[in-house]
Amino acid sequence: MFRVTREIDFCYGHRLLNYAGKCRYLHGHNGTAVIVIEAPSLDDRGMVLDFSDIKRVVSNWIDEHLDHRMILHRDDPARGALEKLGEPLFLLDVNPTAENIARLIFDYAFTQGFPVVECSLWETPHCYATYRA
Repeated sequence: MFRVTREIDFCYGHRLLNYAGKCRYLHGHNGTAVIVIEAPSLDDRGMVLDFSDIKRVVSNWIDEHLDHRMILHRDDPARGALEKLGEPLFLLDVNPTAENIARLIFDYAFTQGFPVVECSLWETPHCYATYRA
């Protein structure tokens, strides 16, 4: 099995609903998404997938949809006020935890035809969550 990995840095804000700790408040992260792609064989170029293809598709999607946005649950009470201020939002049907954001990125890469096997989201230099199919 062959494997390639691409890291994508981006900035985002969020807060967690139904959470008693500090993350219940609006706050931000300098995050890193780590996308792992596997294939049993290489293409005619000798690659699993070109790193630039991952960048062009997944990194561009993150830049357009997640970077410098507040990622919130659709029912977050702060949503209305932030929308009135014109703040860029990305809304989820689930709590915007690192686990759920990792799955969001995984699912996007998968829908683009990439043989992704896992995606991790580093929220801090010491904490990350991983989603695998």
